[in-house]
Amino acid sequence: MNQYQGITSKGVIGSFYAALRQDLGQSWIPGISMLFNSTQETETYKWLGMVPGMREWVGGRQPKGFRENGITITNKKYESTLEVNVDDLRRDKTGQLRVRIAEQARRANAHWASLLSTLISNGESGVCYDGQYFFDTDHSEGSSGTQSNDIAVDISALPCSAHGTSLVPSREEAAQSVLQAVSKIIGFVDDQGEPMNENARSFVVMAAPQNPIYYPLLDAISLPSLLTGVTNSIQATDFVIKVVANARLSAWDNQFAVFRTDAEVKPFIRQEEEDITVAAKAEGSEFEFDTDKHQYGIKAIRNVGYGYWQTGCLVTLE
Repeated sequence: MNQYQGITSKGVIGSFYAALRQDLGQSWIPGISMLFNSTQETETYKWLGMVPGMREWVGGRQPKGFRENGITITNKKYESTLEVNVDDLRRDKTGQLRVRIAEQARRANAHWASLLSTLISNGESGVCYDGQYFFDTDHSEGSSGTQSNDIAVDISALPCSAHGTSLVPSREEAAQSVLQAVSKIIGFVDDQGEPMNENARSFVVMAAPQNPIYYPLLDAISLPSLLTGVTNSIQATDFVIKVVANARLSAWDNQFAVFRTDAEVKPFIRQEEEDITVAAKAEGSEFEFDTDKHQYGIKAIRNVGYGYWQTGCLVTLE
């Protein structure tokens, strides 16, 4: 007898969880986001902001508490429901149902990537803890002065080729553009004028693989030497930089982002009240009796928000 014939609802649910464990989603997610468990509909993160640095003990201690304001993230409920005919369950001899279950699990695993990618693509209009857009040119706190993590790199006067409305950098130009973003991140200071990322060594460069700037970026990170034969300037540093292909950023035809991945506080927050769960209306249910069908629904309660803008930088090539 074929192993797929007469699969039960218990088998469907077991197959979903097995597929969910096998596909852990995008590997870049933990590097640029923090996961917090939530116990209520809305959570407020007042700890975002700078902690005090060491100072000479003069005139007693000078404690610094939480911010009066902060980022508030409201959980949302998400679902995906698969419906199958009872006769199809009985007749399934080719494993087609299991293929659909595996695809549903893959989509569930991709959900964090979808939510975070929306945050990233909206970074120039989404507000973070300091009241500015996440990617902005005029962040300012205390003694920090004005700082920008939304930079433009002018390559119009340098060797490059036109591609529609976009400029495609050479490998050398791509390498220098990445290093400009890294230098920006390392140079950010807190509200006391103290460097925030002086120990940063690990970064990801995120771009859309369907856009032409992705390939020069990939070469700029991976090749020991570039077209000129000169040692790649990125390879000469002690930075660990990886290129991440994010197909969900398809609107970025002349942009890419760089994020620090070795910081305690990440660029983004993942908030979860309820992890992915599965429920079924199956054998013996009124739904089965009335419709001769089964439904398998997955649910999660979660959301995302902006963390430290100082650990990310958007680059626009001009």
